[in-house]
Amino acid sequence: MARPSKHDGAVFKRNDGKILWITYRNREGKRIRESAFTEDWQEAQRKLRERLQARDDKLLEIVRKGEQLQFSTWVDFFLENYSQPPLRAEKTHEANLRAGLHLKKAFGARKLGEVSSDDIELYLLRRLQDRVRIKTGAGVVLREKLKPATVHQELRILRRVLNVAVRKKLLPSNPCAGVEFPVAVKGLFRPHYMGWAEQQQIEFQAPEYLRNIIRIITETGLRVYKELMPMKKDQVNLENAVVWIPDSKTANGVAEVPLTEIAVKAFRDQWALAGKSPWLFPSDENRSGHQKTLKTVWHAALRRAKVPYFRIYDLRSTYATRLSAGGVADEWVTQLLRQGDAKVFKKYSQMKLQMKREALQKLNRQANESGRSFDTERHN
Repeated sequence: MARPSKHDGAVFKRNDGKILWITYRNREGKRIRESAFTEDWQEAQRKLRERLQARDDKLLEIVRKGEQLQFSTWVDFFLENYSQPPLRAEKTHEANLRAGLHLKKAFGARKLGEVSSDDIELYLLRRLQDRVRIKTGAGVVLREKLKPATVHQELRILRRVLNVAVRKKLLPSNPCAGVEFPVAVKGLFRPHYMGWAEQQQIEFQAPEYLRNIIRIITETGLRVYKELMPMKKDQVNLENAVVWIPDSKTANGVAEVPLTEIAVKAFRDQWALAGKSPWLFPSDENRSGHQKTLKTVWHAALRRAKVPYFRIYDLRSTYATRLSAGGVADEWVTQLLRQGDAKVFKKYSQMKLQMKREALQKLNRQANESGRSFDTERHN
């Protein structure tokens, strides 16, 4: 029978240097010696306690493996295997690449397990003070400060990168969980619900093809740039009121989408506008043959309609909100959105209160226009 150890772990100094070392036993009883990389006794004791806690939580091998892997190496691995299409959309991959450059510049030389919550918060504070850099022929021109939404997107991408590391058992937990974004970002990621009156106001100021896009998305929930813009005419079956989506953001997005009468009419009008082109939204300016972006025309339509800016992607959340407010069960709304996770539906349908107020206003107008009393006559 093995003799019980007198101490669970210890800090000691080797004869050949000033750096402190720690020694402890793993769960199998094997003694492990490793450098604490510090001359401070308290810091070495703290690292020893972390090792013993990781051992008791059965995370010791995970922690040690993550400490040996460089942060920049893991980011490159993530971009290569978990960021590119078809796992992620092309625009998502481009955003991940941009954020990866800044993240590797800040943390690239460190080990993956050395990045702490404090380090991430300091990085965010520094990024909020940075300015937009524009490369010109004369050199780099500094513009205004970075928007908080841009820095917040980098935090979300970093959280996603580290979540994969946790799932691969390279980290015991994600340090982003202990990070609080230092700046309040107004209206961040809160979908906008477009009311009926607002939709008519925008459609009145929009060109015909944008009017068709608005009606199609609010009646079908199609994704703007991934599904609708690259759509070909042979994907549309107006006789059976259905469109086929062969490529989408998720596997659940590949499906047949039923059409309402309004959507059928919008598709028919757009078909006529497209002429002989095989694309529904043709463009001679792009090599792909179809339109790639609607930013300019969408901004212009909102400005002429005097409507505060909201993303054109929020038309999809308007579709989900109208379905939910109309009494459609949440499970069916999730299927109509072609989402794999019901949690995503909650993000799209969180504007039902505004829609209820709109319905109450209509009710009040109808009551005022009727001019009839609801009082019961009293008989003598």
